[in-house]
Amino acid sequence: MAQVAVYDMSGKEVGKVDLSDAIFNVEVNEHLLHKAVTTQLANSRQGTQKAKTRSEVRGGGKKPWRQKGTGHARQGSTRAPQWTGGGVVFAPVPRDYSQKMNKKEKRAALKSALTSRVQDEKLIILDSLKFDEIKTKKFVEVMKNLNIDKALVVLNDHDDNVIMSARNVPKVKTAQTNELNVFDVLKYQTVVLTRDALNTVEEVYA
Repeated sequence: MAQVAVYDMSGKEVGKVDLSDAIFNVEVNEHLLHKAVTTQLANSRQGTQKAKTRSEVRGGGKKPWRQKGTGHARQGSTRAPQWTGGGVVFAPVPRDYSQKMNKKEKRAALKSALTSRVQDEKLIILDSLKFDEIKTKKFVEVMKNLNIDKALVVLNDHDDNVIMSARNVPKVKTAQTNELNVFDVLKYQTVVLTRDALNTVEEVYA
């Protein structure tokens, strides 16, 4: 069972906590991690791109010149792909890029991602993260105290003061436990969990 330090907002160690082996000490499955990331990126695509083929472009109904005797190559329409203003060959059309991944795979991928952060010593547990007001400067101070640059900060509940304070901090993203996903865990250099968020994650994913 892995054990990590618990810090307060000033960066001082205030205790230690044991991490669940069922979540933070599993075999890292790189195939599932790749699948989870590609699935999430594919599902975020709108798929609304569109270009017109030669059959959809306006005009070009008349043959531009006669078939033979002009010295030019034969042409049937001014809206063929080789003409300026012509249609696009194999033009993109609206489509659904979404992929599916079953719940067991998603859960296993997230456990692998969290385990990788523990192995890389990039998981930090905060005793609590509370602000009396919305203040970006205070949030930046907390990040400096923890010696963090690029981080995913996971909260147990929606906290406007924390979320709004972190919104303008570059390379930092806040999320709630129900928004936790493989892409964000791998994208951000460090994962910061409040103690309450840790308890929730262990309850939900154990």
